[in-house]
Amino acid sequence: MRVIVEADGGSRGNPGPAGYGAVVRDASSGQVLTERQAGLGVATNNVAEYSGLIAGLEAAAELGASTVDVRMDSKLVVEQMSGRWKIKHAALRELAEQARALVARFERVGFEWIPRAENAHADRLANEAMDTQAGIAPASSPARWTGARGNPTRLLLLRHGQTEMSVDRRYSGRGDVVLTEHGRQQAAAAAKRLAAMPEVADGAVRIIASPLMRTKQTAQAVADAVGGRVETHLGLLETDFGEWEGLTFTDAAERDPELHGKWLRDTTVAAPGGESFESVHRRVTAFRDEVLRHHAGETVIVVSHVTPIKSILRLGLDAGPSLLFRLHLDLASLSIVEFYPDGNASVRLANDTCHLS
Repeated sequence: MRVIVEADGGSRGNPGPAGYGAVVRDASSGQVLTERQAGLGVATNNVAEYSGLIAGLEAAAELGASTVDVRMDSKLVVEQMSGRWKIKHAALRELAEQARALVARFERVGFEWIPRAENAHADRLANEAMDTQAGIAPASSPARWTGARGNPTRLLLLRHGQTEMSVDRRYSGRGDVVLTEHGRQQAAAAAKRLAAMPEVADGAVRIIASPLMRTKQTAQAVADAVGGRVETHLGLLETDFGEWEGLTFTDAAERDPELHGKWLRDTTVAAPGGESFESVHRRVTAFRDEVLRHHAGETVIVVSHVTPIKSILRLGLDAGPSLLFRLHLDLASLSIVEFYPDGNASVRLANDTCHLS
């Protein structure tokens, strides 16, 4: 696969508060495949520009690209990476070595200088990263209504479609069941809706799913619709229901009446041979924190199960564990939560199924 990497970086003070931006496009269509942006603290323009290049090359490698055309408005980076200019500063030599190590992973990488006006997308990402770092929210951001500051990381939370276990309302945790035909139709409908959303329409989103078949099938329908690829994460697995796996609510209550009653009242109680809801909440929190570290300011589609999605919404609402028992989530439902760099959050949507009607 051949891609174009456009990268930029900036520093407000040189050295001063710095950030970078990078965008990866399909070389044939020009379609945006992914974006990267981040603040760097205090750094120089040149350090920021090299950081943008490294981020762009890493993103291209993750996409499986074989050929990369790098386009930057930094004459220094282009000439140094092309071997025509010497690298005098130690900090830049270290960054150039990182970039060259990435270049070696591709079949071919070319470098081209372009005017600043032709690098507007990467420049915008770099400036957004610097704004986020400084706690400046975009003028159009809903943060002014919530008190939050900065550019949020938006999580689009999609529950998987129907399975035979969900038809019978059985506990379905780690059992690797597949979607029914109706479940596949639900996944397709959800994918069509997501593909029409402005922040998803250009393909510049990550799709992360639980590694179980029902979520991977749902996520793949989304990937087919938006042009992305599916990543999996163990933190998004459903609760391990242990010996209750495959039982109905009534079956489990009759089998272990005292324990089942405690389990419904106390999120620290685990199913026999399984895990507690609090254990799930801890690993989901770790997943959320990882996303905020590595994909700050991005839109991420998360395809998972009831408990992990409720846990992310619980984090967004800063709510107690009772939310797990009071919030209902339908199959193939969509929820949206935004997490801001200053620690605030905003739940924008919960359990929406309008795409299924």
